[in-house]
Amino acid sequence: MATPYLGEFLGVATLIVFGDGVVANTVLKKSKAENAGWINIITGWMVGVLAGVFVAVACGAPQADINPAVTFAKLLNGVYSTPDAIMIMISQVAGGFVGGVLTWIFFRGHWELTEDQGAKLAVFCTGPAIRNYTQNLFCEILATLMLVFVIFAMFSKPVGAMMPGFGPFMVAVLVWGLGASLGGTTGYAMNPARDLGPRIAHAICPVYGKGSSDWAYSWVPVVGPLIGGGIAFALAKGVGIL
Repeated sequence: MATPYLGEFLGVATLIVFGDGVVANTVLKKSKAENAGWINIITGWMVGVLAGVFVAVACGAPQADINPAVTFAKLLNGVYSTPDAIMIMISQVAGGFVGGVLTWIFFRGHWELTEDQGAKLAVFCTGPAIRNYTQNLFCEILATLMLVFVIFAMFSKPVGAMMPGFGPFMVAVLVWGLGASLGGTTGYAMNPARDLGPRIAHAICPVYGKGSSDWAYSWVPVVGPLIGGGIAFALAKGVGIL
């Protein structure tokens, strides 16, 4: 039953339940964590990454990318064939959708009490603090570049050598740090499945009082991370990490 596709699907679903859940906990009315702030949000995403990786591996995805940008970089590096990479990415987006739906169900009752449509959308997907598509795209490219390049560095030898099983913890801390450092401009998607899957869930689910799913912006957190992942591969290859 365990396959790389199932593992990536369940790994991303787990990531989104934690990640979308911590945003909902922080922004929706009458949540006991309402107004807990940015540190609460990036900490929830950090734990979501850690949990998602372990679920993905346990369910058949030894690479545990849980991110199409990482999968794309590995495709360029020859880890995957093109058909495998495409199927993994589809599985990841599907997992993001399911995670978004589960988050909507979990917080039923709070949607009705929350008037801010932007806050409701923010539970599911990212949006820019200042809307400037060129700048927003650059932010997503650079944030994802830092994510993927540092991951390659972490697992390189001998500099990145580490005890078996320790890597997921380091990646989770990296995501936490990127949120603290670079997350404030666009919400640091760095992951097309993290953004697109739940955005589709927002569009489809009957979220009470929801507004637009902001499809005009939706290409930025998809295209930006893929470009960032590609540049990270080229840079890692160029300096000899890969």
